[in-house]
Amino acid sequence: MALKDLRAKKWFGIATNLYVVVLTAFVVWMVFFDTNSLMIHLELKKQIRTLEKQQEFLRSEIEKDKKTLEKLSDPKELEKFAREHYYLKKKNEEIYLIEYEDSLKNKQDDEDQ
Repeated sequence: MALKDLRAKKWFGIATNLYVVVLTAFVVWMVFFDTNSLMIHLELKKQIRTLEKQQEFLRSEIEKDKKTLEKLSDPKELEKFAREHYYLKKKNEEIYLIEYEDSLKNKQDDEDQ
C-alpha cells in the first residue's frame, strides 16, 4: 500500500519522468564528473586571475628595470649606482659606512625574526 500511495503523489510522477531523470543525470555529470566540469572551470578561472596579477606585476617590474637601464647609460649615474649598491670606490679613496642606531635596531629585529 505504501508504494501505491507514493505513486499517487504528484512530485513522484514528476521525479520519475524519463526526461527529468535524464536531464538531472546530465546536469550532475556536467557539473561534477566531466573533463570540462564546472568545478574545473572555476579552478582554471582562479588560476587565470592569479596569472594575470603576476603578469601585471612582472610588466611593472620590467618598466622599472627599463628606467633603471636608461639611467645607467649615463656614466655618472652608473658610477653612483655602483658606489651605492656595491660599495665600489676609486683608487686611493676611503669609504666610511655610517650606520645610525635606529637602523642597527631594525637590522637586529630582522635577524631575530
